[in-house]
Amino acid sequence: MSFPWAKEYKPSHPFMVYLDEKLPVPRLVYNSLGAGYPVPRNINYLWNFGILAIVCLTIQIVTGVVLAMHYAANEAVAFGSVESIMRDVNWGWLLRYAHANGASAFFVVIYIHIFRGFYFGSYKPPREMVWLLGVVIFLLLMATAFMGYVLPWGQMSYWGAQVITGLFSAIPLIGNALHEWLLGGFAPGNAALNRFFSLHYLLPFVIVGAVVLHIWALHIPGSSNPTGVDVKTESDTIPFFPYFIAKDGWAVGAFLFLYCGLVFFFPNALGHPDNYIPANPMSTPAHIVPEWYFWPFYAILRAFTQDFFFVPAKLMGVLAMFSAILVWFFMPWLDRSPIRSGNYRPLFRKFFWALVVDVAVLGYCGGSPAAEPYVMISQIAAMYYFLHFFVILPIVSTIEKTDPLPSSITEAVLGHGESAAPVGLPDSAPGLPA
Repeated sequence: MSFPWAKEYKPSHPFMVYLDEKLPVPRLVYNSLGAGYPVPRNINYLWNFGILAIVCLTIQIVTGVVLAMHYAANEAVAFGSVESIMRDVNWGWLLRYAHANGASAFFVVIYIHIFRGFYFGSYKPPREMVWLLGVVIFLLLMATAFMGYVLPWGQMSYWGAQVITGLFSAIPLIGNALHEWLLGGFAPGNAALNRFFSLHYLLPFVIVGAVVLHIWALHIPGSSNPTGVDVKTESDTIPFFPYFIAKDGWAVGAFLFLYCGLVFFFPNALGHPDNYIPANPMSTPAHIVPEWYFWPFYAILRAFTQDFFFVPAKLMGVLAMFSAILVWFFMPWLDRSPIRSGNYRPLFRKFFWALVVDVAVLGYCGGSPAAEPYVMISQIAAMYYFLHFFVILPIVSTIEKTDPLPSSITEAVLGHGESAAPVGLPDSAPGLPA
C-alpha cells in the first residue's frame, strides 16, 4: 500500500545499508509488518483472524514435519505407526494431538475469517484478488485436511477415502477411470495411502505460497475496515507496529490458551471413535461421516436423492457440493451494492444472519445419519444456500436502502465534527535495527 505519509525505511548502520542494497529483507518486513504499513485505525478483533490463520498454518507444518519422520505410509503398518507415535516417540502424543486438533482450530479460524469477509464486503473492489486467492487457499486447505484424515488408516479414514474418492466416479465418461487413477486401484490401499501422504506433505507448502500472494495482494489496496470507507487522510490510519502488533499478540495469546486447553484436556472431543479401530474393508461403519468442518458441504452432497431427468442424483450432489464453494469466486460480481460494510446495509444484514443459521443447520445435518428428517432439512437448507448467493444477494444489493456512511474513518471513530492528530511512532519507540 502506498500512502504519501507512510514511513520509509532508512537504515543508518553501514551493515544494514549494505543489506538493504543487496537483500532488502528488513525493508520488506518494515513495509509489511512495521511502521511503514499504515492500517485503518478502526479495525477490531475480527481482523485478528488473519494472523491466527498464519499461526495455525505454522503449527500444522511444524508438527506435521516431525510426525512425518515417524509415520509409515503402508496399509499394513500405518495404523500401528500412529499408535507407536502416541506411545513410544518422545512427546509423540503431544505432536499427534496438536496436529489433529490444529486442523479443527485452523478451520474455526478460517470460517470466522471468511464470514467476516462476507459481512464487511471484503470481496468488493479493490480487494477482489485478495478474496479470490483466499478462496483458493480454502480449497487447498480442504484437500490437505481430507488427505490427512486418511493417513491414520482407521475405519473412518478408510471408508472416508472410499466415499469421497468414489464421488469422482459420478463424472460421465471419465469418472470410473479417474476414480481408479486417484486410488491407484479399485479400492483404497497402499497406492492411495502413499499418494495421499505425499500430497498431504506437499500441499501445506503450496498453501504457504498462496498465503504469500494473499498478503501481497492485500498490501496493494491496504486492509479493509468495519465501515468500508476508504482511507482518506493520515489521521485515518495508525502504524501496524507497535499498535496492531500488540493487538495481534493479545489475540494469539488468547487463541493459544483455548487451543492448549483443547489439546491437553479434550484431545479426542472432535475425533470419531471408529478411527481408533484399524481399517477393515470387510466391515462398513454404521454411520460414515467426515470431520466436522466438512459437514455443511457433506449435507449438500447428500441432499440430492432423486435423479433429475438424465442426470444421476450422485452427479448432481457432487456438482452442488463443489459449487457451494466455487460460488464464492463470483461474490465480487454477485453483490453489486456500492456499500461494503454490512453495518450500513440493514436488509443485507438480516439475510447474512439467515445464511449463518442456514450453514449451521447444514453442518448439523451433515453430521447426522442419512435419514429423515435430516435429509429433508438438508434439502431445504441447501436450496436456501444457493438462493442466497444467486437470487437474494443480487436482488438485495440492487433494491436495499442503505444507512448513511460516515465521511471518514476518523469520524466513525471519534464522532462527527471531531478530528484526530496523526498517530505515529514516538521517537523513543523500538523498531527495526537501523
